[in-house]
Amino acid sequence: MTLYRHGRPSRFTAHLQRSPTLLTLVAVASAFGAYTAMYAFRKPFSVGTFSGQSVLGFDLKALLVVAQIVGYTLSKFIGIKIVSEAGAPRRVALISALIGLAFAALLVFPLVPPWARIVCLFVNGLPLGMVWGLIFGFLEGRRVTEFLGLGMSVSFIFASGWTKSAGSYAIKTAGIPENWMPAVTGLAFIPLLMVCLIGLTLLPPPSPLDIADRSSRDPMSRADRARFLRGNFLSLTFLIIPYVALTVFRDLRDTFMADVLKELGHPPDPAFFARVETWVGLGVLVALSGLWFIRDHWKALGIYHLLIGFGSLLVGFGTLAFSKNWVGPGAWMILTGLGAYLGYVPFNSILFDRFLAATRQIGTAAFLIQIADSLGYLASLSLYLQRTFATSKPAWTRLTLDCGYTLALVVPLFLAGSWWTLIRNRTSSLR
Repeated sequence: MTLYRHGRPSRFTAHLQRSPTLLTLVAVASAFGAYTAMYAFRKPFSVGTFSGQSVLGFDLKALLVVAQIVGYTLSKFIGIKIVSEAGAPRRVALISALIGLAFAALLVFPLVPPWARIVCLFVNGLPLGMVWGLIFGFLEGRRVTEFLGLGMSVSFIFASGWTKSAGSYAIKTAGIPENWMPAVTGLAFIPLLMVCLIGLTLLPPPSPLDIADRSSRDPMSRADRARFLRGNFLSLTFLIIPYVALTVFRDLRDTFMADVLKELGHPPDPAFFARVETWVGLGVLVALSGLWFIRDHWKALGIYHLLIGFGSLLVGFGTLAFSKNWVGPGAWMILTGLGAYLGYVPFNSILFDRFLAATRQIGTAAFLIQIADSLGYLASLSLYLQRTFATSKPAWTRLTLDCGYTLALVVPLFLAGSWWTLIRNRTSSLR
């Protein structure tokens, strides 16, 4: 099924062009489902314990996590070029090929010795870091991008819990061997992925009204990318440092939630992950859902700065409350998840789109997201490498607590610098 036939939009695409409501529903459902399906090829392995297995004296699960994030981080850097240059006709083919490669690595995973499984997880992560930017390319630059981006972004909140619970059920209920569980879980999500990719191919490009409101979002050449970064270096630096801190905390909490609970003597039941992340996702939806009605891009940009700062302070409060025994482990996970995603979601879907619309610069939000993601995951990787190979290893609980406090201090400080820089640049341009 194609977007255009003989130079004209397909019948369903033409119908979407005439019906903004239907376009919005199809776009948000397709993006949400496609990224949820991608998570099934990335996250379920993390619920496995791989107890008693080691390679060269190092815990196998820790090495698997590091291998996947090495591949995922490298993918983010590769994606700066690929995502920014990919037009709509290429995106679905790229997404299909990238997820197919990740799935192939999971199929090989149970068939090889432990050391080779590390290679499999590296190959699994290598293509997946580009999928977000490719999907978001279908959504950005529209008057309803706020709503579409929010719908897509909550997918990685819900999907993280759902796919990990699916993997846990596969082991504990269906009796799937631990090493086969990641591939079996991914296989179960292939039909959803196919349906949603078809939905993305049917979306029409942004309308003239969209372009007038949000500016044009054309593929960027190498020269375009370099020019944009030179002109916005200070603003982007102040924005990306908070995102790096949010990424480290979010990834630490997401990947090692089961290990933290185990250290605390509260091993989770299979539904725990889905239950916690569903509450987190609903909270983020409620907090962010009304902001797409704000038509003034500068006002929206300021509100997002405030929300992200509030989210980081909520992480700090939740961490303090748990340390003082005011709340239990489950409530701590919900509070820190809600706070972290209040910051993480705008960066991944809305903030950079508003940045471009407010400053009226030519570029793509997917390009900026890819840059921020690459640096965020590089920081996460550095943390994991230090923790995995250091002679003194803090417990996952201690590490999560320390990162929560750090987040609450770093993020508001740099966001204040970001807003000061943006206002200064705006004032200068108006003189």
